[in-house]
Amino acid sequence: MEYSTCRLLILSCIAVSINMIHSNPLVPALCIFGDSSMDVGNNNHFMTLLKANFLPYGRDFITHKPTGRFCNGKLAVDYAAEYLGFKTYPLPYLSATNETLLTGANFASAGTGFYDKTTLLFQAITLPRQVSYYEDWRNRVARKVGKERAYAMISGGIHILSAGSSDFLQNYYINPLLNTIYTPSQFSDILLTSYNTFVQKLYQLGVRKIGVTTLPPMGCLPGAITLFGFGTNKCMSRLNDDAMMFNKSLNETSQKLVARYRDLKIVVFDIYQPLLDIITKPSDHGFSESRRGCCGTGIVEISFLCNAISIGTCSNATSYVFWDGFHPSEATNQMLTRKLLMQGLSLIS
Repeated sequence: MEYSTCRLLILSCIAVSINMIHSNPLVPALCIFGDSSMDVGNNNHFMTLLKANFLPYGRDFITHKPTGRFCNGKLAVDYAAEYLGFKTYPLPYLSATNETLLTGANFASAGTGFYDKTTLLFQAITLPRQVSYYEDWRNRVARKVGKERAYAMISGGIHILSAGSSDFLQNYYINPLLNTIYTPSQFSDILLTSYNTFVQKLYQLGVRKIGVTTLPPMGCLPGAITLFGFGTNKCMSRLNDDAMMFNKSLNETSQKLVARYRDLKIVVFDIYQPLLDIITKPSDHGFSESRRGCCGTGIVEISFLCNAISIGTCSNATSYVFWDGFHPSEATNQMLTRKLLMQGLSLIS
């Protein structure tokens, strides 16, 4: 057995043992920001083109009912909450009560990007608005438990962000007003300026532990291959190169932020390589299909295109890397979360 695998198994056992001994989670709060990979139902509460509150979304979730998650079951952040020892998943902020907010909240909205104009295209919740909701959450918690305990929750809690995919796939690549003016590198700089502002604002609000995900291998997503592959059936190196370029800059920007704020911890979760490994060698990870998603034809469906009458939807999503044209299946989410456990150790300490 490889050394890295042994370490992962040991960590998993430690986490399980701690949670069996102690009823409290490993951190006081878990707060989520970002896009459809993180949204657990905020988009259910307003008019938007991107929703997932209907079947077959959610068919394999605990309740077997759609929740607004863009998946057949649990998201990676749901598994992260479990591994951290939380008894419940952070609820969508727009439907949470004062009682359910005491362990964190989910502010994510499908269609959100670092670039506000991307978000507005889909009438989603911009990152600045998500931060505003977070500030409201902080104030509600302080009124409930007092400022001292609220500060401990904020400074000790983990805050996770995922964004950027929508900026490229749903805006930059299809918008000549952007892709003829900016190179992918220049557009990335615009996105990372927004990321820099986001982190600084959270820091001002007392946040000290942030995890941010890299872009996935965008050129391997079924929907991206269908829309931008010009008939090819293989991963597009151009899109993957853009993702790797962005990820490199994301790491550099994060390092500069940590250097500026000495008591700030930022972990850049690399989902690019683990997901690429699963996609390119699906059988090695227990999957049989990585080119198509489970829902419908599996080559482009997302949101309302993935519905209860979508012809071709698979009966068992556990063998599929992707659920729809852009989002991983529950089985993939669980595998990715396990692979990322080691990367996030510093956020727990």
